[in-house]
Formats: sequence, C-alpha cells, structure tokens
Amino acid sequence: MQNKWVILIVEDENGISNFISAILTSNQYQVIKCQKGTEAVSMTASYCPDLILLDLGLPDMDGLDVLQAIRQWSEVPIIVVTARSNESEKVKALDFGADDYITKPFGTQELLARIRTAIRHKQKVSSYNPLETDKIHIGDLVVDIIKRTVSVDGKPVHLTPIEYKIVLLLSKHAGKVLTLDAISKEIWGPYTNEQNALRVNMANIRRKIESNPAAPRYILTEVGVGYRMVEE
Repeated sequence: MQNKWVILIVEDENGISNFISAILTSNQYQVIKCQKGTEAVSMTASYCPDLILLDLGLPDMDGLDVLQAIRQWSEVPIIVVTARSNESEKVKALDFGADDYITKPFGTQELLARIRTAIRHKQKVSSYNPLETDKIHIGDLVVDIIKRTVSVDGKPVHLTPIEYKIVLLLSKHAGKVLTLDAISKEIWGPYTNEQNALRVNMANIRRKIESNPAAPRYILTEVGVGYRMVEE
C-alpha cells in the first residue's frame, strides 16, 4: 500500500482547521495539526511533513516568522493560507520562501489543486537533471534546454537571451508563483531592481508565445505579486 502524503495544518481557528482536515482526509492525505507557530516549527522537525498549510495570523508569532524559521533548514513545500488580502503580504510570503498562497475563503478544489501542484513541483526540483530532462513541455509550448530554443505548436519562437532566461525560469517552476523581485534578481542579479524591465520583457514574450496576449494561456499574471507559468 502506498504511503500517504503527510500534511501539517497550522491554523488556530478550530472550525477552519477541522474543515481543511476533513477535506484532506477524504482525499487520502494524512493530517497532523497545530495552532501555534512554535509548535509548527517543532512539528516540522519531528514529523517531516510532505507539505505545510500555514496560516499567518497565529496567536504566539506571525506566520511570516514561522515561514522564515522553517526555511532556515527545510525546503518542505509551504502554502500560506491567509485572510490577508494585502498584496504586499503575499509578496513577502513568497519572497520568504512560501511555495504558494491561498486567500480565505477558498474552494475545496482550489485547495486540492494547489497542494497537488506544490508536491509535484517539489518532486520535479528534487529529481531535476538537465542531462536527463532536456525539454520542458507546457502544453504546446516546448523549451529545449540543450539547444536553448522555444517553440509553440511546433513553430520556433525567436526570443532574446533575456526573454529566453525568463521563460526557462518560469518553466522550471511551472505552477508556482514567482514574485517580480525574485525573477528580477534571478535574471539580472541580486543587486539590481529591474522590475520595469521585467514587465517590458514579459509583454514582448507574450506577443511571441501567446495567440492572444490579453488572455494568456501559458504565463499568468498574479496582480501585484508576480507571474506563474501554467502547469499541464
């Protein structure tokens, strides 16, 4: 029998915690729960969960502090579940190492989809070998890592070196939100702030890879936060 994925729920409201727990249990996940940030850190170390659902409004410490504490030694996927709709909070969470965020209230299917994506992404990153995985397929979009080319529907897309780097970065993290700052630092270096240049390049990329740039199929905008490459 296959072992179940273990998910740690860090939530101080019993109603929400029990609701999430029931959803996960009925979908064959093993659940462990806690209500405080300090407990979350210790339980992460003790139980080594496969994924954490982390509320930001905890009674003993802010969820962002919990996130930073865990990220000092663990790369476990963490999805922030929060009532905070402020975009700056979402950006902070992602820049501090969260894999994704869900704003309360949320739907059951959205929660399950985000969990599946985060776990799959972690597996891909852990097993990624450029010598074995020389092409990334996102629907009809193909990124050839060896040849450094991109094609859509079998037709080559002529990208600049910077545009190619952006598409490759997002493709490697398909399904995950990358903040403007994170992408900018990865492409242009840690001591630059090229968010305006990133937006210009993204507009050019969409004109080249999307049949309708106003309704993109491949690279989605998380308003005020960053970009997400869709996952097949």
